Amino acid sequence: MSVKKKYKVAVVGSTGLVGREIIRWLNKLSFPFETIIPLASKRSANKVIMIDGKDYLVKELKEDSFEGVDIALFSAGSAVSREYVPIAKKSGCIVIDNTSYFRQNDDVPLIAYGVNDEEVKNHKGIIANPNCSTIQMVVALKPIHDEYKIKKVVVSTYQSVSGAGILALDELNNQAHDLNTPPKVLPYAAGKKFYPIAYNLLPQIDNFNNETLYTLEEHKMINETHKILSPSIEVIPTCVRVPVKRGHSESLYIECEKEIDIDKARQLLSKMPNVIIQDDLNEQKYPQPIECEDQDYIYIGRIRPALNNKKALCMWVVADNLLVGAATNAIKIAFRLLEYDLV
Repeated sequence: MSVKKKYKVAVVGSTGLVGREIIRWLNKLSFPFETIIPLASKRSANKVIMIDGKDYLVKELKEDSFEGVDIALFSAGSAVSREYVPIAKKSGCIVIDNTSYFRQNDDVPLIAYGVNDEEVKNHKGIIANPNCSTIQMVVALKPIHDEYKIKKVVVSTYQSVSGAGILALDELNNQAHDLNTPPKVLPYAAGKKFYPIAYNLLPQIDNFNNETLYTLEEHKMINETHKILSPSIEVIPTCVRVPVKRGHSESLYIECEKEIDIDKARQLLSKMPNVIIQDDLNEQKYPQPIECEDQDYIYIGRIRPALNNKKALCMWVVADNLLVGAATNAIKIAFRLLEYDLV
């Protein structure tokens, strides 16, 4: 690890759900920071946010905000990343970006912790965090692909409301208490129509592509899996917003080139970093989002063969989208930078 023991870390979007978790988990994971610099828009500047009993003064995001900063963690939306990530990079700090803006750039590594960590060595000042729904899926796919070579994945997601931000979370809470509360946020804030989320499911996350008929969220899962694992894997996603506050769940059907030994597959999955197998049918033990909240693990259960295909298996994957799907993945990338003396 680098001789330098302490690092200046900027958190852009510090007042949002993910930004707050980044600050909280920089502390919980004992990241060796000298100082944390919470940055946000002018509207949030000079606010004091309390995280785990400690006060943080939010500073306005400006062009000179990154002077002397070693690592900047961005989670303030693509528009902010488009404008300020190049500025941060030019200032000399390494950027880990949670937005989708740089993910498909050829010279920007797209890293899911435990899957392709070595890619940090190829960074040129910017590293991209994958989409929340992609991260937990590719961690589950990685050992299966290495052993049996995956041909096709059919995935249905059950994505929590916190993935759409604070306003969406507030809307769920308000509608749960009063069903007459008018929807204003979901399925996505820039949409033409809005629908209630309480006691409802919305098979749309982000806007539709009129040519493919898939949503932007679904295209993210396809493109990011291709970049992280292999472009040869056919990914067929359906992304659904569900009335759960926190924690994304996914049903996976995985088809491979070789016959699959289910017991061996379960063993391979159990060896992945941050994976916990919950798969005891006699005790009705399986992953549930309510149990994964505020946990930095990926829970996998319902591991079973496809009934009529020896080369296919199914599983159920659950993780906290604000942590595994965003904050802690970014922080663990930062740890990798330190381990490889890249800061």
